[in-house]
Amino acid sequence: MLKTPNAALYRLTVDEFKNAEKHPFVLILDNVRSQHNVGSVFRTADAFLIRGICLCGITATPPHRDIEKTALGATETVYWEYFDTTEEAILKLKALGYQIIAIEQTSGSKNLLDWQPTPESKTAFVFGHEVMGVSEEALALCDGAIEIPQFGTKHSLNVSVTAGIVLWDVVMKHRAAVTK
Repeated sequence: MLKTPNAALYRLTVDEFKNAEKHPFVLILDNVRSQHNVGSVFRTADAFLIRGICLCGITATPPHRDIEKTALGATETVYWEYFDTTEEAILKLKALGYQIIAIEQTSGSKNLLDWQPTPESKTAFVFGHEVMGVSEEALALCDGAIEIPQFGTKHSLNVSVTAGIVLWDVVMKHRAAVTK
């Protein structure tokens, strides 16, 4: 018989979520075209108690049935803001003291396994278009880039899968650093 403590089943209410202390991360979606991907990113942001999401350019915004299909209500909990361009979002977050990191394979990108957030830092992660990746204009404004190590014939992942991997990794590293 599997023993599950009641605390493992505990879920925050919408109000508790909105009032909870968030992990110091923001996601920037740079022209993500699929509403299902947008909804999945909302759901992942909720799961990891992220500060918010910047929806940029052609990225769809709630309310939209295709976003809600995968978000499962996370558009009601996760703070979001729309920007005409990704560059606007990046500049606003830089002014608020965020480090901006692209999730992209570049000549200077670091392996996700080697990237370490500091307990006091605020970081925004830029996730790009499903085919084109993070735009050159956005990359030019980033403070660095991280890539997920991959070993097969494909060297790209779906943007919502990428967001899940990156958030799990950085939230676990952040929580470990804060509890030291």
